Amino acid sequence: MSSEHEEPGAAQDARAGDDLVPAQEGQSEQERRNRRLARLRAAAARWDSQPSLLDAAARLRRRLPGDERYGDPLSSAGDEPVNVLARGVSALQPDRPSVVHELGLTGLQLWQSLSEGAGRGRGDQELAILFTDLVGHSKWGLEAGDTAVLGMLREVGGVIEGAIADHDGRIVKRLGDGVMAVFTDGGAAVEAALDGPRALEGVEVEGYRPQMRAGVHCGRPRKLGNDYLGVDVNIAARVGAAAKGGQVLVSDATCQSLDPERLALGRPKRLRASGVPKELRVCTVEAATEQ
Repeated sequence: MSSEHEEPGAAQDARAGDDLVPAQEGQSEQERRNRRLARLRAAAARWDSQPSLLDAAARLRRRLPGDERYGDPLSSAGDEPVNVLARGVSALQPDRPSVVHELGLTGLQLWQSLSEGAGRGRGDQELAILFTDLVGHSKWGLEAGDTAVLGMLREVGGVIEGAIADHDGRIVKRLGDGVMAVFTDGGAAVEAALDGPRALEGVEVEGYRPQMRAGVHCGRPRKLGNDYLGVDVNIAARVGAAAKGGQVLVSDATCQSLDPERLALGRPKRLRASGVPKELRVCTVEAATEQ
């Protein structure tokens, strides 16, 4: 005959498990509960490490929108909530492959992708990439000292970053004596690049007048966290490095978005630099009124 008070299935399983391991004499209820929890954790760990489930989780990440490796330090840089959560989940990675860990990052990967699609990120979008830096200040810096150099860099930074903000650009990162910035419009990036040297004409630190050079290239860089990577970023950096002091160079891809009535373009020349396409052409650009 059955007892008058049968327990639910989960409780029955737990009690059945207890029957498999004889209770020690004098064992408390808390100790028996701890033993049940230990068995449940062991069973969950075995399930969480099943190769077939791990493979299924990996396939799911590859099929869903977004970066299938989202959660590593590069892709989750920045202070957006989803990136903060991704770094936290990544930090909880156990000392073994984990289905739960992968599924957690899968959800954040999808969240990040949907956020970008709703306009809260740039995603796969045509952008103008600007690189700037200073030329010819190393010798002066050795003689002037660190305090003077720091003061000069602060003044230059305020000028350049102000020009970028005025033209709706966003600074991606600061590079010592220069910056990398992105714009949604090539013309705006060039205008910002031209405003920088003009504004620097009024900057002088201990007899030194800083000279800026800049390069602009349009493309579709890959966004990872707060940074951008890819061939187009490398090209933009090479274009900037090829410019002379006070000069702005633009790639042929950028020229297509410029207004010839506002800007005067020089004769296109092939850019001979490692890491860029052989057919890449660059030209100088100035405000049309300066011709």
